[in-house]
Amino acid sequence: MKDFFGFIKSKTFLIQLGLALLALIVIIFLTLQWLKSTTNHGEFVEVPDFAKMSVPDMRSAVKEAGLRFEVLDSANYNPDYPRFSIIEQNPIAGKRVKENRKIYFTVNPSGYKKVSIPDIIQNSSRNAKSKLRAVGLDVQRITYIDQIGKDMVYYVKYKGKNISAGTKLPKTSKVELVCGNGRRTQQSEIKADSENQ
Repeated sequence: MKDFFGFIKSKTFLIQLGLALLALIVIIFLTLQWLKSTTNHGEFVEVPDFAKMSVPDMRSAVKEAGLRFEVLDSANYNPDYPRFSIIEQNPIAGKRVKENRKIYFTVNPSGYKKVSIPDIIQNSSRNAKSKLRAVGLDVQRITYIDQIGKDMVYYVKYKGKNISAGTKLPKTSKVELVCGNGRRTQQSEIKADSENQ
């Protein structure tokens, strides 16, 4: 035990201890310098505004800014933005981020998603409008024909053509309802007259 304490107090031990501490300080300093250079410590770039940019233009701008990107699933179609353009980004424009940071983009799809026409034949026009609105379609106009069912839907038209339940149309499309005006048709009057005779 006496020899151990003697060794700790010796000049050789103190030199070894000093060298070990110096090596530790150098290693810590070099590690911090390496981390600083690999994480671009203190180096920031401002995120550009990519709104309404096409995907090819966005790719060039991201590369130029020293950033990376990932395109997320398309959102619902927004008519205020060009098709296949950037409608959302994260982080937002103007935010300062480190170089090589990944920016996440949401792209405007080519158009509204398609929805199916509900079965509204022989529904009241009021009920039909509600059902159409519920799936994202609008009634452009209602026209009337001589049919006994007043305000009852007999046909649905899109761009002048009759369409049936289940037909897929782009969301926000406008359709025409053809409804009865409550009057009997000539054919039904002839039939009723022949039955009475």
